[in-house]
Amino acid sequence: MSRLTRLVRFLSPWIALGLAGALLAVYLRPALLPGRDSTVALVPAPLPIARPVLTSLPAAPPLPAARGSAGYADALVRVAPAVVNISTRKVVVERRFPDLSSWFAPDSLGYRQREELSRGSGVILDTAGHIATNYHVIKGVQEIVVQLVDGRSAKATLVGTDPETDLAILKIGLDHLPVMPLGRSDQLRVGDIVLAIGFPLGLGQTVTQGICSATGRSQLGLAMLENFIQTDAAINPGNSGGALVNAEGELVGINTAILSHEQGVEGIGFAIPVNLVRGVAQEIQSKGRVVRGWSGLGLYDLTDDAGRPAQGVEVAGFYPGSPGAAIGLRPGDVLTELDGQPITGRQDFLGRIARKTPGGTVQLKGMRPGAGRFDTKMPVVQRPIER
Repeated sequence: MSRLTRLVRFLSPWIALGLAGALLAVYLRPALLPGRDSTVALVPAPLPIARPVLTSLPAAPPLPAARGSAGYADALVRVAPAVVNISTRKVVVERRFPDLSSWFAPDSLGYRQREELSRGSGVILDTAGHIATNYHVIKGVQEIVVQLVDGRSAKATLVGTDPETDLAILKIGLDHLPVMPLGRSDQLRVGDIVLAIGFPLGLGQTVTQGICSATGRSQLGLAMLENFIQTDAAINPGNSGGALVNAEGELVGINTAILSHEQGVEGIGFAIPVNLVRGVAQEIQSKGRVVRGWSGLGLYDLTDDAGRPAQGVEVAGFYPGSPGAAIGLRPGDVLTELDGQPITGRQDFLGRIARKTPGGTVQLKGMRPGAGRFDTKMPVVQRPIER
């Protein structure tokens, strides 16, 4: 009995050590127990390598449509065909300067002619073929050719001009013409989106986008009657006479000028409001010209001692037929009021006279150096036709 007891005492530590090792192994590797699912192992079995099947991936959600882009595109589809390219040809006479050969060929002295080609843009106003453009685009040219975006072209006839607003109306004899919808420039607000359409720099039809930067711009020296829309839509040489349209595809202005890039100016262009274009076009189509009042006065702007603009204008001289000379005005006279309102400058005076009906009179107040103030009436006559 004592021998069995000694054997048990000898084996007990080793049995306890073995059981502890078994428990540790089962704790670390539960899969060693019979009946346990091997998928619950802590280390997952490697997946079989297979080629991905693209059709099994979920479809990507559609991209949201860009706001406004479709609207501008739809508007341009309607109006862009009504903006045309204008090509002009002018014969320029130049004085021939003498050179060494002139000593041996005296007949070579004198003048020579050369052709000058230029381009601009225009807008079709009606199915009869009337086109609005800038006066400076067609001034003094001998031939005007209009080309549509559909490839058709035709020689244009000049219906009439209005140099005071830098507008001209042409006409072509083609059928099935696209027509530009006319909007309301008096409803255009600063910040509204505008699109400039034209043919700049000899390229094809080009569209640029910007905003209406200001309205009622004047005193720029671009025309006698100024009420321009200012925009930052890119306008370049060749855009003159093209369309400025709103986001709905309606004409709000005729692009006419930019400030000089040589002065380091960017993003400042000007357009003639469509309300003014509409009235000028109607008068030219019915009368062949726009009838405006005229004073025939040559005027200077006034400045103060610091060189800043001052109110009033100085009479510099008179054009033939001026009623100003007939009422006794003299060069050097300073005009300060027109019909009871202060005269702010030369363009202010000329514009207000131009809006008067020929045959009426205006009340002038002024001052003559050395003689004091005067008050007189001046007839308003019809402006002579510019040749």
